[in-house]
Amino acid sequence: MKTRNQKLNRSESAYALITVLVMAGVGIAIYASVARWTASNVVINDRNNVYNSAVAAAEGASETVLSYLARDFFNQSYSPGNMTYYRALLPTNDWAARYAFSDNAGGSNQTWVSSTPNTVMTNLNSQFTALYGLVYDCTVVSQARPLNTPYSMAAVVRQDLQLASIPVFQYAIFYAMDLEVNPGAPMKVTGKVHCNANLYTAPPSTLEYGDDVTAVGKIYNNRAPGDPTGGSKTTPIYDREHADYASSLTLPIGTNNSPDAVRAILQVPPFGENPLSQVGQERYCNQTDLIVTTTATNIIVKSGNWNSFTVIAPDVAGTTNTPPQYSFIKTNASFYDQRENKNTVTTDIDVAALNTWLTNGGNALNNQAKFQMGHQINSVYINDQRVQAGKLTTVRVTRGQQLPPDGLTVATVLPLYVQGHFNAPNTTVGYTNTSATKPASLLGDSITVLSVNWVDTNSSKALGSRPALDTTVNAAFLAGIVPTTTANGGHYSGGVENFPRFLEDWSSRSFTYNGSMVVMFPSQYSTNYWVQTGTYYNAPGRKWAFDVNFLDYRKLPPATPMVRKLVRGQWNVVAAH
Repeated sequence: MKTRNQKLNRSESAYALITVLVMAGVGIAIYASVARWTASNVVINDRNNVYNSAVAAAEGASETVLSYLARDFFNQSYSPGNMTYYRALLPTNDWAARYAFSDNAGGSNQTWVSSTPNTVMTNLNSQFTALYGLVYDCTVVSQARPLNTPYSMAAVVRQDLQLASIPVFQYAIFYAMDLEVNPGAPMKVTGKVHCNANLYTAPPSTLEYGDDVTAVGKIYNNRAPGDPTGGSKTTPIYDREHADYASSLTLPIGTNNSPDAVRAILQVPPFGENPLSQVGQERYCNQTDLIVTTTATNIIVKSGNWNSFTVIAPDVAGTTNTPPQYSFIKTNASFYDQRENKNTVTTDIDVAALNTWLTNGGNALNNQAKFQMGHQINSVYINDQRVQAGKLTTVRVTRGQQLPPDGLTVATVLPLYVQGHFNAPNTTVGYTNTSATKPASLLGDSITVLSVNWVDTNSSKALGSRPALDTTVNAAFLAGIVPTTTANGGHYSGGVENFPRFLEDWSSRSFTYNGSMVVMFPSQYSTNYWVQTGTYYNAPGRKWAFDVNFLDYRKLPPATPMVRKLVRGQWNVVAAH
């Protein structure tokens, strides 16, 4: 069989060559396109990296300003009229040399900073929604332009913020230390809860949190280390948000805001301390309208810092054996505190007599206070300097069912007792009725509630000789506690449920309370451990609620302490000008 070689003619050869060349051209074009796309992507990625770095640099510049704003605000040295100082603040880190900074409005080497000239009571932003504070509204704008790059671009960051003083009595429960909530009977907390440490909550019965719960540490659904009470536990019900690792809220008393240091707000200022110093401005002794000092031989009443601490004459004439007296102050009472196992040396503040004094002997001073401060006398600080071996020096508030027209705050660094109805003009309607109450707060080393049936002469007798009767108190409480400890076999603090102390048999009786419970420090004078019911007291039925009046700043208790916070608002990357 013969084969024949077939040869392509010229036209077929040309067509093949053209096809090869076309395919090669297409390949070259695709390669060039891919190369251009790759190069373009490299440029875009490079530009994006440069821009994102510029955004970070602009944010760094704004954060530099924010850190100084916060420092000065916390130290009570912030001046909204001194924005030039803040505008000149720029980052000094080594990376900052790679950028040119401006205020995005034509000013180089500066940041734009603005502030309202005065504080305004307004709602807060961010995580503090539903709270209000005394606020400076501020804006910080920073532009960063990268140097030594082929790209001419700038990034601009704008931050809106509030420098806020937040009244602490907006919280149903506020602790500057570990918070424990473990009631034996069903309980509902009706307001916000915050602690600057850990929250331990593992009650044996139903516990419901009706509002937000936050802790700077962690929220544990178990008992605190060292709590020996143990027993059964249930998981609390959280109706709203509950969050760990929240922002800390502290009083602006200086660089040391530990619970032990915060006790200074209730202490008498040391000699020579400036009332306008950081801690001086926070001391109740400098904020209250009247200051009562009790010594072993005398009682002295002065007006507050508002009136240059002027001595006020007594309104009750003296006798042969007694010096002149004040009608609303008594210093001869004593009773036995079975938790502390001590008799007391007591200064009594008779609120009913104080009301009478304000309209009679103290009327001129009351009118002067109204003219100078915009309110009548509504706060008293008590400094009982008497020391008797083996006895507990204390302050007691009595006959306080009706308060002065502008409310009443009573403060002392000593253990404080409130006897009978307080700020409860109508005790028959029920614990939700606070429409007729006045703004009020009670502050001391500890707070003990004595019922309307309390009798001093029965105080050392057996528990059955101290039966309580239903009692109502409508006031914010700020005091210390004896914390849970592992010492001596372990002791439970008593928790929030025993933050107000009791010394009577409250079996089948109710303690009705509307207010805010704030714990700022460990107790210094009332230091005996809490002991379970059946010893020095039997627990009452707790008809407790947060006083929603405190959500209106016009109804806050006199001299309410305010924690300070830089509250962040909107953060935006804005157009460069």
